[in-house]
Amino acid sequence: MTEPFVVGVAGGTGAGKTTLARQVDERLSTRVTRVALDDYYEPHPRLSPEQRRTVNYDHPSAFDWELLVDQLDRLRAGEAVETPEYDFSVDDRVDSRRVEPGAMVVVEGILALHDERVLDRLDLRVYVETDADVRVIRRVRRDVVERDRDLEGVVDQYLATVKPMHERYVAPTKREADVVVPEGANERAVRLLADRLRAALSADADRDAEAMTGDTDRPVSR
Repeated sequence: MTEPFVVGVAGGTGAGKTTLARQVDERLSTRVTRVALDDYYEPHPRLSPEQRRTVNYDHPSAFDWELLVDQLDRLRAGEAVETPEYDFSVDDRVDSRRVEPGAMVVVEGILALHDERVLDRLDLRVYVETDADVRVIRRVRRDVVERDRDLEGVVDQYLATVKPMHERYVAPTKREADVVVPEGANERAVRLLADRLRAALSADADRDAEAMTGDTDRPVSR
C-alpha cells in the first residue's frame, strides 16, 4: 500500500493557509487528513494564565516537533493517532482527538516548512504569501472575535513577537517551497493546486495497481 501523499502548507499569520487547505480538500474526491501545527504547541501546565500569555508562540521552540514528527510517521504508516487539541482561550492543551490516516495528509501552520525532519517527510511544500496589511487585519479580527482577546493585547503581541518572528523564521521558509501561492486562497491557485494533487494521487493509485498485478515495467514518477 502506498504511503499517504504528505503536503506542508506554510505562511504568515492570517495568510489564508487554513482556507487554502480546506478549499483544496473540498475539490478532491479522496480522504484528506488535515493536521494543524497550532495543536502542537508545547503544553504549559505549570504556568499561570498570565504567564502563558507572555510565551513567544511564534518562535520554533514553542512547538512540540518530536510529537509532530512521530505522529506524521505513524500516519504515513497507515496508523491512527491521538493528536493534541490546543485551546487558545486558555493557551494550553485541553484534550486530544483521534485522527485517521487518509490518502493525503496536509500539515498546515506558520512554520510547517521550518523543521528539517518535517521537510524530509513532505512530498509537496506550499507557501502562502499574502500582503502584510491583509494578514495583520485578519489576525486582529480572529484574535479579538474568535479568541476573545482584547485589542490592545493583540496589537502588543503582534509588534513584540508575531512580526519579528515572521521576518526571522516564517518568511525565510518560502525558499523551501515547491509552490508559492500569492494572495491566499484565490480561485486560480486553488484550482491549480487541486489539479496537481489529484495527479499525484492518481500516480500513487497507478503504482498500487501495478504492484498488485506485478506489472512494474512502466515507471510511475511521484
